[in-house]
Amino acid sequence: MPTVRDIEQALFELAPFELAMDGDNVGHLLGDPDQEVDRVLVALDITEDVAAEAIDEDCQLIVAHHPVMNCKWLPVQSVRSDRPQGHLLLQLLRGYVSAICMHTNLDCAEGGVNDALAERLELQDVETVEESNLLRAGHLEEPVDLREFVDFVCGTLGCNGVRYANAGRPVYRVAVGGGSCGDFDEAAIAAGCDTFVTADLSYHQFLDAKGKGINLIDAGHFPTEDPVCENLIAYLTDRFPELTVMKSASHKEVVQYYVEGE
Repeated sequence: MPTVRDIEQALFELAPFELAMDGDNVGHLLGDPDQEVDRVLVALDITEDVAAEAIDEDCQLIVAHHPVMNCKWLPVQSVRSDRPQGHLLLQLLRGYVSAICMHTNLDCAEGGVNDALAERLELQDVETVEESNLLRAGHLEEPVDLREFVDFVCGTLGCNGVRYANAGRPVYRVAVGGGSCGDFDEAAIAAGCDTFVTADLSYHQFLDAKGKGINLIDAGHFPTEDPVCENLIAYLTDRFPELTVMKSASHKEVVQYYVEGE
């Protein structure tokens, strides 16, 4: 059976370490590198529910997108059971579950987060937006009204709801950036896109959208990144046919939208 180290090396072939942004914490972050693996759980995040699911399913490894320890944003200064991060880490360690996390390197990689999102949205002739090396841009089969495209995005990504701004343009050439890619709106415009699908956009970005001439769709952080889990499952299954690789059933969108009258 492959070890955690073997699987990490294979994942770095898909999403090379060099693609990760400065300060990002990627790779094998928790557990024994020489541990043999026969069952893998794939999830966008490693939450306590995901950790419990891995233990219940007898998985030796979780492969996730977001780092279970992001030392840039949340430095690990202690591991204590009475603190949320420490409680999660101890839960994994006591269950002998290792964690491999591929973050911004998987965002940029071919076949990674943004290619998965472009594929899910049925974009054609997808290319990398050179200014960022992160975004992908492609076109629809034919132009559609923004409201029609918003409905499609919401349904195909399984969103609980979306936020959007209408710049008065039909949708044809679309840029996508899974997660918090709102700062790349100028790159999307420079690439000739009329619409940008991403997440975590600010009020002022919506306010400025019409003046900039680009439709904005905030489909949520989880929905825009979760499609990559299927790519990871397919990749690991192909590389290691002896593995059982499954997607987390417990991890879903956490943002809920209240609509008056419903």
